Amino acid sequence: MLRSFIIQALVFLVAFQALSFLRETSMLATDTELSTTAKQHASVDLDNVPTVMDELVSLNSQGKVTVLYFFAPWCQVCHASIGNLQALFQKNEEVDVIAVALDFTSKEEIMKFTSKHQLTFPIALGNEAIKQTFAVTGYPSYYILDEQNVIKGKSMGYSSELGLYLRTL
Repeated sequence: MLRSFIIQALVFLVAFQALSFLRETSMLATDTELSTTAKQHASVDLDNVPTVMDELVSLNSQGKVTVLYFFAPWCQVCHASIGNLQALFQKNEEVDVIAVALDFTSKEEIMKFTSKHQLTFPIALGNEAIKQTFAVTGYPSYYILDEQNVIKGKSMGYSSELGLYLRTL
């Protein structure tokens, strides 16, 4: 019985990893410089993206490891995982976090999401051009940028606080 359980768990783990790998193939490749991607999408200004606080934020790394978290306010997995991102932000001063809202109907919808989860990192108001630039096909999607603005990690779907932290190392 224990042997059967272990085999089933291993099969599940392998299938889960395979599906995750397949989903992530549509994302931008690791070792890609973000400036190269931005040049391919000339209509996108990654340095002046409006936020819910009516400020501007850059989606480029500012000399720190940066987590770019793409979400939609209606996404239930986003609701479940964004607290882990907030915890990472609060516990790691050496990591920048920027969430980018996509596929929303109003700024108020994003404000409700932000307030509900008590988010303290910048929330950028993304658009279709940003979505295409980052090849976002599902939510949540994460990119980890190194200090030189190179993609060093990516993921799609739920991620624990530990998983996020390990990707930033």
